[in-house]
Amino acid sequence: MYAVSELAEILRALLEDSLPAVWVQGEISNLAKPASGHWYFTLKDARAQLRCAMFRGANFYVRPPPKDGDAVLVRARVGLYPARGELQMVVEHMEPAGTGALLRAFEALKARLAAEGLFEPALKRALPILPRRIGLVTSATGAAVHDVLTALARRWPLAQVFLYPVPVQGAEAPAAIVRALAELPRLAPLDVLLLVRGGGSLEDLWAFNDEAVARAIRACAVPVVTGVGHEIDVTIADFAADLRAATPTAAAELVTPDIADWSRQADAYGERLRLALRRRLDEADTALRRAQQRLQHLHPGRRLQDRAQRLDELDLRLRHAAAARLRAQRDRLAHTAGRLARMDPSLRLPAERRHLESLASLLYSRLGGALRERQARLGRAESLLRSLNPDAVLARGYAIVRDAQGRILVDAADSRPGSLVEARLARGRIFAEVRQVQPGGQAAADGGGLSADPEPGTP
Repeated sequence: MYAVSELAEILRALLEDSLPAVWVQGEISNLAKPASGHWYFTLKDARAQLRCAMFRGANFYVRPPPKDGDAVLVRARVGLYPARGELQMVVEHMEPAGTGALLRAFEALKARLAAEGLFEPALKRALPILPRRIGLVTSATGAAVHDVLTALARRWPLAQVFLYPVPVQGAEAPAAIVRALAELPRLAPLDVLLLVRGGGSLEDLWAFNDEAVARAIRACAVPVVTGVGHEIDVTIADFAADLRAATPTAAAELVTPDIADWSRQADAYGERLRLALRRRLDEADTALRRAQQRLQHLHPGRRLQDRAQRLDELDLRLRHAAAARLRAQRDRLAHTAGRLARMDPSLRLPAERRHLESLASLLYSRLGGALRERQARLGRAESLLRSLNPDAVLARGYAIVRDAQGRILVDAADSRPGSLVEARLARGRIFAEVRQVQPGGQAAADGGGLSADPEPGTP
């Protein structure tokens, strides 16, 4: 047994899992837009109707908002609203019926051209500040040409307008627009070009969604400003243009300055120039009067007298300064001569000679003493060296004993019986064989010691 809510949830899950999102076309009725931002409406045709809900996150991008009686194409999921037990469609996307294919084609072309970089802001060209020649590509019979010419005549009548009439809807319109964009800049030295059209449906404006038109805009020799349809109408041509205006009249206003503003600015500049000239003239007049007053006070004769008196004063100061300088130089010369006389080498030479002789005598005495001391030290060192000479020790009866490897023996323990030794005497060497070894410092009591085998042939 199921509760009503449980069964409703089961049915809802079955519907949502078994049916994918579907496209449905119908007419809107009973449209409600509460403060929550969600939309609730009925989608119907001649034989049936379905309850629908489109929540705020999905309907935010629907432009323009729908109204009762609109034929629309929606993509929705089929479900069940448990609170009323009614079948309900949750709408995820909505577009006007009949224009869905065109909108998809528009979006596909827009994405492809954008991926190519055709709409990059870096490609946009700056508009001239004061255009003198303006090109106009539009229908010669529509309301747009009248609106643009009226706006140009009102805002900037100084510019020349070159009209290139073209059809702005229908199959032949794209080729004609492309040809106008290429030819008009060659026929007239334009500063900027306007591509405009009045309002209409998506189908009416489709010529401005043509790829060839977009590429012709980018290839045009002068900046292109578009004003197609109304403010809510956006075409591929608008994305490709150097500047997009909401309407044809707005396009004319964007490319031209307002002559009334320029006239007011010119008047303001004229007034500022007049005031500046008046101020300069007043300043020049004041300077002239001051110069006249100075000329009256600075008469040339008076200035010559002042200069002559000043010259006399400077001459006297120069004479006094020269005399004082001469006296100072004389005093310095006398002082220097006295110093030179006191520092005459011939006066110091006898004293220096006596001092030198004294130093020489002292040097000789000290050198004699040092030499005698060095000789005494040398004699003592020679006596010590002789006393330490091994030959002198050997002469006193001692010997130097070496083993078979040539090492000097200083301890009897360093040899063994039967080993050969060499004894160096004061005169000659003895080669012997060790018969007995007695460690320590005392000789053996039995008189044993070293002996050597007699040489062959000795008795």
